[in-house]
Amino acid sequence: MRKPGHGRAPKETDVTHPVAAGTNSLLLSSAEVAEVAARYAADAERDRSLPKEVVEALLAAGFARHFVPIRHGGPAGRFGDLIDALLTVAEECTSAAWCGMIFATSARMAGYLPEEAQREIWDGGPDVPMAAAFVPSGDVRRDPAGWRLTGEWRFLSGVDHADWALLCGTMPVDGRPVRRFFAVPRRDYRIKDVWFTVGMRGTGSNAVVLDDVRVPRHRSFDDGALMNGQGGNPESPCHEVPLLAVAAPLFAAPAVGAAHGALRRWSQPAGDRGGHGRPAAHDPRSRETLTRSAAEADIARLLLERAGQAADLGAVTHGLAVRNARDAAVAAELAVSVVDRLFRAGGTGAQTETNPLQRSWRDVFAVASHAALRFDRNSDHFARHVWGG
Repeated sequence: MRKPGHGRAPKETDVTHPVAAGTNSLLLSSAEVAEVAARYAADAERDRSLPKEVVEALLAAGFARHFVPIRHGGPAGRFGDLIDALLTVAEECTSAAWCGMIFATSARMAGYLPEEAQREIWDGGPDVPMAAAFVPSGDVRRDPAGWRLTGEWRFLSGVDHADWALLCGTMPVDGRPVRRFFAVPRRDYRIKDVWFTVGMRGTGSNAVVLDDVRVPRHRSFDDGALMNGQGGNPESPCHEVPLLAVAAPLFAAPAVGAAHGALRRWSQPAGDRGGHGRPAAHDPRSRETLTRSAAEADIARLLLERAGQAADLGAVTHGLAVRNARDAAVAAELAVSVVDRLFRAGGTGAQTETNPLQRSWRDVFAVASHAALRFDRNSDHFARHVWGG
């Protein structure tokens, strides 16, 4: 087992383009990660956790280092590049893409920690897998040197492979609860197996349990800087973007990529899958299914690509942030529409456990249920911005 605080050195894996410090070859490597993820997708589903080969491919490709500050060996990368890479990997395995996204976004969150904690995490290199719990939980008490944490935090995707966990808790400040994040090394928590789900099984989104664990002051930050995009570091523009502008597009990317993968597989010639024993290409219903699904999948992708490009321009306004969140919610709904249509058109054959279409169907519905992608919530934010109130 690697020691927390020491990055994982690139290994010889199925990925042939490890990322060099300070560069970003994520787009080059994502297609190769997708190939590895495809080979192990059934194993991830069965074991309810990503195989080590997929995790090593994600790390070698640069997902964990993508948002790591340059001074710690990362590229302080772009949101648009990550979205494109997630879309590619998700075509083959939604769970692998989701964990790659969590590795990247958890590292971005760690960039808001005090410098001493950042050095602890990335002292051995930037390829350090981390997991995060975004919902406040557990019991947090002040300690003369920091805080003490006790309790259970649930649904940390990729936690089986993480060296650090970022846990959210609340502390009273001037009579109101303030959220804080706490960086906890692997040696200080145990993993509880709770991930028994209908979709996204390969993410291994288990719980962590802490028993009166001391967290020093420098391993914590309040969520104001994260929410408002106030990293205070000119070399890391990715830390100057409000969370609202990027969280939903990044969460939606695995679902949209999975919809594209499902469409590609469904569109392959399949003999007489069409009505009345005719080839699908000659069946009007199949043509309509193909055309409408392709249009919706492309629209969803374009919405996410625009969101990533907007976030990368800098000086993100509140109006742009709520637009990005709105578009991500729509993209997730379009992905659901695509896989649901394809699944229904696939007939009995699509329902077999060996058919990847049914896995994509379950995974996309699971991703779309995330709170950040709820259309009612995001429409409320957008309407308040437009109309006030």
